[in-house]
Amino acid sequence: MNGPILCYLKLVFISLVITATSCQQDTQHTADLIITNANIWTGDPDHPTASAIAIAADTIVAVGDFGTMSPHKGPHTIMKDAQGKMITPGFIDSHVHLLAGGRSLLSVELRDANTPEEFIRRIADFAKTIKPGEWILEGNWDHTLWGGELPRKEWIDKYTPENPVVIYRLDGHMVLANSLALKHAGIDKQTADVESGLIVRNPDGSPTGILKSRAMDVMLNMIPPMTEDQQDESFRAAMKYFVSNGVTSVHDVDSLACARSAIKALANDEVQVRIYGISPLYYVDQYIPGNYDPKWYKTGGLKGFVDGSLGSHTAAFHHAYSDVSDGDAGFFVHDENELFEWINKADQKNLQVMIHAIGDKAIHTILNIYERIVQQNGEKDRRLRIEHAQHIDPKDISKFAQLGVIASMQPYHAIDDGRWAEEAIGSERIKTTYAFKSLLDAQTKIAFGSDWAVAPASPLLGIYSATTRRTLDHKNPDGWVPEQKISVKQALIAYTRDAAYASFEETLKGSLTIGKLADFVILSEDIMKIDLHKIKDVHIVETYVGGKQVFDYQY
Repeated sequence: MNGPILCYLKLVFISLVITATSCQQDTQHTADLIITNANIWTGDPDHPTASAIAIAADTIVAVGDFGTMSPHKGPHTIMKDAQGKMITPGFIDSHVHLLAGGRSLLSVELRDANTPEEFIRRIADFAKTIKPGEWILEGNWDHTLWGGELPRKEWIDKYTPENPVVIYRLDGHMVLANSLALKHAGIDKQTADVESGLIVRNPDGSPTGILKSRAMDVMLNMIPPMTEDQQDESFRAAMKYFVSNGVTSVHDVDSLACARSAIKALANDEVQVRIYGISPLYYVDQYIPGNYDPKWYKTGGLKGFVDGSLGSHTAAFHHAYSDVSDGDAGFFVHDENELFEWINKADQKNLQVMIHAIGDKAIHTILNIYERIVQQNGEKDRRLRIEHAQHIDPKDISKFAQLGVIASMQPYHAIDDGRWAEEAIGSERIKTTYAFKSLLDAQTKIAFGSDWAVAPASPLLGIYSATTRRTLDHKNPDGWVPEQKISVKQALIAYTRDAAYASFEETLKGSLTIGKLADFVILSEDIMKIDLHKIKDVHIVETYVGGKQVFDYQY
């Protein structure tokens, strides 16, 4: 074969290889869905805005303008016009009680019961809908709505003679039990006091029905566990609720409860929301992370408690509450030595640790424990978290960033507690209550969430709360502790990019960039441009998880 012919054949061969390779790349990058004419906030600091996005399977393959989409359009690509609506990364709720929240959707709703009469009526009406012997649970009542009087078992006994009742105050650190439930648990005037808890009593020593912190355990241990069917129903209800609020991932801090339902749903391809399953810290000796599809169900985190809540006066402070005369400053659920031992074991197993701490003493204590852990075990990428971090001693704010501690916070609590918190802890301590701006100014990473079912799992309502701090009673139109307000962009980052960072998943999700999961939401309004006070009225138009539409708002 002569030289020119051989050269020609080589060129033909190279051309065929290039063409084949090009066709393969086009096939790999051909989009299933392209959305154009959109107002996209990507969450990517290098490319924060775009007008079009392309998705292949569950992954983003292009983000840009209309022109950059054409190489990804194939014969079967679905083209969608967003009609100028805003698109953001899917919201990540960094703190939920998934199964309990799902169960609350199926039980009596007491969150907005504004009077004792309404509280009683709702329980009485719900009791008529269930069978004798069934327990009435969850509830999530708020006694501050009717002036602060704690409910009593006598309020509901005559309406629930055949149904045990154990209903939570919305913060989850206090319950009301009716007489039948107290009888089941063997709690009466002879019952001994409980360490790190409180059985509220009448003058004669008999229980009023209110149990706080670890005193609740005596009662909660008597409640029959949910059946598998009840768990699955609660799980499905939670999934539906999350996607309707634009939530595409959650950090479930009660994962032991929902793990079975989640794994079953995962096997049946029925999970709509990505889950970071977090187990109790006291489980550290027996804990072995599960091996599941990490895109959908991730494990490896443990959660513990230092104290309780402000509303039940069980949050631990350096100084006494301002509205008491007995020196009550709250208390620890677990002592410092016990916490250090558990956290140290978890850290040695390379498990992520997140600790509930609300009062300034509780936060100070856990920061000190974290510092000891770092000193003892050496530097590494731990991403230690403090859940809630509500009432911080000003001297401790800088320690979050210094230790690399993530503040996992729930902004809705600020506009809820702000109605009465100053009365509880005084005008000075509220200055660093829900201190979003002070923490961000100190270069702390904040991951936002809801604490659902303690609060609504609505990121839009959370963004409204963080940016306006208008309390629910409308008495703070310019914001409660307004110097702690933050921008919409900062709140969005806390619900997306930094929330993904808080679970070691920032390379997988949290921003709309090429190669990440196609989790995103379409909003009815541009929350970066409208009046901040209107953000709470914006609704989710569509929610997509892995490129699939899982929610569509019906006008």
